[in-house]
Amino acid sequence: MALKKQRVEREEPRSEVWRLMSDFLIHTELEKGRSLKTIENYKHYLRRFLEFSQVTEPQQITDSVVREFRLWLNRQSTGNNRATGETLSKKTQNYYMIALRAFLKFLARKGVSSLSPEAIDLAKVPERHIDFITPQELSRLLDAPKTNKDPNDVKSLRDKAMLELLFSTGLRVSELCSLTSDLDINRDEFSIRGKGGKVRVVFLSDEAKDAVRKYMKARKDMSEALFVSMGPEVKGKEVKPITRRSVERIVKHYAIKAGISKKVTPHVIRHSFATDLLSNGADLRSVQMLLGHANISTTQIYTHVTDSALRETHKKFHSRRK
Repeated sequence: MALKKQRVEREEPRSEVWRLMSDFLIHTELEKGRSLKTIENYKHYLRRFLEFSQVTEPQQITDSVVREFRLWLNRQSTGNNRATGETLSKKTQNYYMIALRAFLKFLARKGVSSLSPEAIDLAKVPERHIDFITPQELSRLLDAPKTNKDPNDVKSLRDKAMLELLFSTGLRVSELCSLTSDLDINRDEFSIRGKGGKVRVVFLSDEAKDAVRKYMKARKDMSEALFVSMGPEVKGKEVKPITRRSVERIVKHYAIKAGISKKVTPHVIRHSFATDLLSNGADLRSVQMLLGHANISTTQIYTHVTDSALRETHKKFHSRRK
């Protein structure tokens, strides 16, 4: 069977700066080990910058050129929001600046004269909103597969195992889909390769181990994937690893079944994993490592959720003077 062609095409050297951009993308993929998706995104952001600025030499990238690009970027709208007049979000604009800053750092390391990477500032973005569910809602969600017509059929057991594993480990949905059937459920931990190719250790609860064990015992297929598509999810007769979209649909289905009116996704379960740890006294650094966050600032957003819970406790139980 021929291997699927999967690579980032090298940019045609329209000029010196375009040639350097191609070198940067190859360096980022090979030496930095970034994913192909990241490389494609960097390529898209840098191409738009170079096409807008029309620079041909790295020395032509100046503070004023970047400022003009940022102003243009700030006034762009997308197909989804042209009717409302809303422009590109600050978060999306920052992605362009992050790619440009990484390119400038590459040039600096090569000794190529250009704008200093430190000259690129990111726009302030609104505080990220975290969707989360209550412990009671989480409990109903995890138990929802048991309410199926046949809770012991392989599909129900698979769904129960997925939900328990998501909450026990805090895995991203893509990480869950990458698991293979050689997972040793007799151990309390296993390693997972996450974003940026970084490996971390995650831990299995007794509930997760029991659910995965029952699911594996009921399986009849020979797929190497731990979780496979079944029933309406299957296209054709070939058993295939479950997709991200299928996991999202399954979680949504059980959230509705559990009577949860909020939007629930696999990432919401990951949020619940983090807030559960923090609410029970875990330190931020440990939670960062368990989630696989590169920066602790990403993890700190969960402290706002736990602070909110503390505020509610204070309001409910603190006595008022009359």
